[in-house]
Amino acid sequence: MESQDNKFNYKIILAALVAVVIGILIAFYYSYAQSTAQIDFLEQEKAILVKDLTIMKADVDRLSALNEVNEIELEDSKYKVQQLIDSVGRLTFTIDKLREFKTELRRLEAKNDSLKLKNNFLRYNNMLLGDKYEETRRQMEELRANSSSLAEAEALQRRKILELNQQLKTKSYLKLQYPEAASYRLRGTRPIKTNKASTIEKIRGCFTIMPDPSEANTEKVLYIQFLDIDKQVIEDNANTITVNGNVYSKRVEVLFTGDEMLVCDYISIPEGSLDEGIYTLNVFEDERLLATSEFQLK
Repeated sequence: MESQDNKFNYKIILAALVAVVIGILIAFYYSYAQSTAQIDFLEQEKAILVKDLTIMKADVDRLSALNEVNEIELEDSKYKVQQLIDSVGRLTFTIDKLREFKTELRRLEAKNDSLKLKNNFLRYNNMLLGDKYEETRRQMEELRANSSSLAEAEALQRRKILELNQQLKTKSYLKLQYPEAASYRLRGTRPIKTNKASTIEKIRGCFTIMPDPSEANTEKVLYIQFLDIDKQVIEDNANTITVNGNVYSKRVEVLFTGDEMLVCDYISIPEGSLDEGIYTLNVFEDERLLATSEFQLK
């Protein structure tokens, strides 16, 4: 009887030991499974973090190449990213460290976005400066071309002035005397001399060319200019003659014989177009005034 009790107790102890071993094994397995799950989770987070950090490093490298202005900040970011990559590679972080790294990563991403915006802004400014430079260069080229054209025009003008001065020095002009103006009204087709301004329809200018044998049998072109009381040129049948910017009433061509010669010519005006006052007769050869006189209309 006692032997049976001992066997029964032995079986109970053995069962208890087996149960303890099984319990230990179950606890160990559960702990192992939990550790494996946590390691797998950390490995996945490591892969994601390494990928994000690699992309971040590539962006930082690209920005560093694009703009040296941000070189110091980029180098600091590259250093921190490399530290994070090294830490992840050694798996020396916990869940709390992972959260800290994620926070740092978000901060670096924000800084990276800020650097991108700065870089885009600088590139836009560079583009605007490039456009302004091209526009300024084009304007400078136009100014150089205009300056060259103006210089050529000024040189040509100076040559013309010198040539004209030379001509004026060497040219001999006619000598005129007795310039005289007379005014007429018309009765039918017959002119009648008068000085009543309101009835005048024609004005005659006369002058005498003095003898000059050296100019005998030469064609001369003279210009008659009648000025009203306001010193405005009086038109001939509503027409004037303009030569080198000077305005005349009429052009007179003369074949000069070399002897004393009286020359007269008329201009026609609308009746009643003149006012009372002092009028002027001028006679020019080329642009040189040879004779002048005044006459009065009442």
